[in-house]
Amino acid sequence: DKNTELKGSSQSARAVPLAGHVGFDSMPDQLVNKSVNHGFCFNILCVGETGLGKSTLMDTLFNTKFEGEPTQHNQPGVTLKSNTYELQESNVRLKLTVVNTVGFGDQINKEDSYKSIVEFIDAQFEAYLQEELKIKRTLHSYHDTRIHACLYFIAPTGHSLKSLDLVTMKKLDSKVNIIPIVAKSDAISKSELAKFKIKITSELVSNGVQIYQFPTDDESVAEINSTMNSHLPFAVVGSTEEVKIGNKMVKARQYPWGTVQVENENHCDFVKLREMLIRVNMEDLREQTHTRHYELYRRCKLEEMGFKDTDPDSKPFSLQETYEAKRNEFMGELQKKEEEMRQMFVQRVKEKEAELKEAEKELHEKFDRLKKLHQDEKKKVEDKRKSLDDELNMFKQKKTAAELLQNQAQQAGGSTTLKRDKERKK
Repeated sequence: DKNTELKGSSQSARAVPLAGHVGFDSMPDQLVNKSVNHGFCFNILCVGETGLGKSTLMDTLFNTKFEGEPTQHNQPGVTLKSNTYELQESNVRLKLTVVNTVGFGDQINKEDSYKSIVEFIDAQFEAYLQEELKIKRTLHSYHDTRIHACLYFIAPTGHSLKSLDLVTMKKLDSKVNIIPIVAKSDAISKSELAKFKIKITSELVSNGVQIYQFPTDDESVAEINSTMNSHLPFAVVGSTEEVKIGNKMVKARQYPWGTVQVENENHCDFVKLREMLIRVNMEDLREQTHTRHYELYRRCKLEEMGFKDTDPDSKPFSLQETYEAKRNEFMGELQKKEEEMRQMFVQRVKEKEAELKEAEKELHEKFDRLKKLHQDEKKKVEDKRKSLDDELNMFKQKKTAAELLQNQAQQAGGSTTLKRDKERKK
């Protein structure tokens, strides 16, 4: 069989030594040059209660002073504030976006505190998905705002995680790479801090919270990453103030009892966090965001829209076939809804006609009643008029008879008077 021969030949392919230099060993250099020219982007989400030093830690991590003012503890809800900065180190440009949760943990009812954060992360995924689904895509120049790392600031209580922290991290672990850190770790002693770290790790495991694990599949960083995974969560201290220690200036926090050096690994884990987050695993964080969290969101979103890769017979199902199937389904639903609306319209017309007929019948009955009433009133008026005419005629007859009697009486009286006068004369 020809295919079998080809398969066998490909499996038994032998390595051919090159007789001279070809040049494809410069591919890594080409990729490096192209990436450097294009620049990089990195987006950090800082989640934690107000006053845990989120802004200060960002300033310390990138050795700069970002804009922003401290927020008060009187916020009515949780809002996310995003700021983008253009940074450059050597010849590498970095577009850094820092997203801060304003008012997180300040409300009495903290039930919905995580919803604003989840909605913000999903909104960035949705924006990238919409750009990806366009006919004319511009992903090479698209500003990727998807969150690559979530620094979750834990209050240094020394006891256990708060319910708010557990609920929020549980809601975020499938959407973003969570790196838990103990903020302001100089507030508790070293022994308490060690116990606190163990307590945090056990609570995360018992509640099924998946935090970001530094990758150990690459041999070059496997050893350091496996060591750093055992140090999670990192206990950090942030400060932009420089203090003179010996002959050099170092970032530190001064207290009446002593000085806490930020970059001293005996004092805190700030250096470990900076090394793991920026120098060693920044690209892995970006890759995990795209290949794991974004792919999960994309798959769920497309499945909600009805798209699928295989038909019920587990055969490949193209996007065009899915589109046609969804279109036919939509047209069927549209026709069904149209028929239902038509039937509803006909039914409502019939009901309206019945109502109009009933109203017309009532009007006719009312008209008949009014007509009969009018006839009765008219008859009464005519009878009254007839009786009045009869009375008037009777009155006229009586008047005529009375006048006649009066005339006769006058005539009779006049003749009597005349006789008397004649008799007197005589």
